[in-house]
Amino acid sequence: MRDINSKAHPAVRFNERDFVLYRDPALFWTGQEDHTFVCRVQRSWNEGTYDLLAVATNRFIHDASGDYMRLLPSLDAMRDIDTAPLHSAGAADGLTAAALAWLTQQHATANRCPELPAPRG
Repeated sequence: MRDINSKAHPAVRFNERDFVLYRDPALFWTGQEDHTFVCRVQRSWNEGTYDLLAVATNRFIHDASGDYMRLLPSLDAMRDIDTAPLHSAGAADGLTAAALAWLTQQHATANRCPELPAPRG
């Protein structure tokens, strides 16, 4: 027999400034739309709840339960850059504009000769 109070997922602690996917339980369980969205953790409370800020709308969510949050790891956000086949024709077609700008900046910086500091008089 399964204990009804046991958690299906281990307790996760989120840090301030983490990006998370949050599912608003009231909206979800009542069948309303737009119940799941990306947030940034603004503050964590000792009892395991969090204050969140919805990234797209700036909606503030107070006292959100960590049970309804999932971490959005930076590795997932950067996977398209990390795995892009940049040496083939059309390789940049699948990249976002931000990813392409970042790669262009990195390429320009990497191919520039370092400047020596001016001699001291």
